[in-house]
Amino acid sequence: METWRIVATVLLAVAGLPLVLAVMAKTRDRVNDSGQVAIAGAVTLTGLIVVAVLTLTVLPALVTWIVVAAVAAAVSVMMLAS
Repeated sequence: METWRIVATVLLAVAGLPLVLAVMAKTRDRVNDSGQVAIAGAVTLTGLIVVAVLTLTVLPALVTWIVVAAVAAAVSVMMLAS
């Protein structure tokens, strides 16, 4: 496994975990139902895990770094907006 794949996956995880929490917080603010909050968190975390596995295994370098940048940008925007 190439080193860049490991670095990209770690950066994706570091940016993705606050994204999961931010999605859960936004869901709680809008719906105020703990079941919906749990579902939103599970869906976001599952998506993050799938993308991380794809990053480690099959995605090309350009696509991988675009995904990492998009997740980091999404987290930045969500944190600035709240």
